[in-house]
Amino acid sequence: MVENQQQNGAKDGGILIGHFRENEEYSMTRSNGIDDWLIFYTIEGGGYVRTPAGEKTCGPGDVAVIRRGVPHTYGTTSGGIWHFMWAHFQRLPETTLLPDDEVSVCKMPNGTMQRRVLRIFRTLLHDFRDRGKLWQELCENQLSSVLLLVAEQLADRHDPRVSQVLRILSVRMQEPLTIDELAAAVRLSASRLSHLFKAETGQTILETLNGMRLEQAALLMTHAGRTASEAAVDVGFQSYNHFAALFRKRYGVGPANYRRKGSAAN
Repeated sequence: MVENQQQNGAKDGGILIGHFRENEEYSMTRSNGIDDWLIFYTIEGGGYVRTPAGEKTCGPGDVAVIRRGVPHTYGTTSGGIWHFMWAHFQRLPETTLLPDDEVSVCKMPNGTMQRRVLRIFRTLLHDFRDRGKLWQELCENQLSSVLLLVAEQLADRHDPRVSQVLRILSVRMQEPLTIDELAAAVRLSASRLSHLFKAETGQTILETLNGMRLEQAALLMTHAGRTASEAAVDVGFQSYNHFAALFRKRYGVGPANYRRKGSAAN
């Protein structure tokens, strides 16, 4: 039943979601395309997608999006298996952020991002099968999240290793990170990473990290009611004096005064 539905696209509420593990004999051809969009997330093994523009492959951690109306064939790559999750959906606003290619393939960075996408697809499948009162709206929200992540990755012009370091900094800004630790995460020497990061972003890793911390501290003070000293600790500064000096240099006023002005404005 699911296989037949998948051949023709989504029939129920404009959304159809599934989870397949297929051998090398698996393939699907739609010579005239379909009336909805199709997205895959490859967990293990690999697949291919052929369109009039050519062939693209999908490996572990890849998200592929086929545009509606595009003739296509997809299947398992020769000699292997293809373990993947998929969803058919009607056009969502976020599709306008994707390239105009017949099929877009985006390699999600290792680690946190791949786990995040996998969680989204698992939630999608759960909501689709559970059929709660707002299942379709929940699925659309999850699909929108994946499409935004794909669009963001495809628009990222940084070296993938620099992008990975930026993600680590944003997620772990409160922690005492070292260059050696970051370099090990992206499999570079500390000196090579430092040079590459500065060349790509125009800032050192420490300058970038401190900038992230200062921006977050400013938000915490103006929108979360945190004091200057509390915000400094929250974002990972070990010394309040160091935090205050950097804050004053960036914003032209000390953190305590900044907080008071923000409170008055609200």
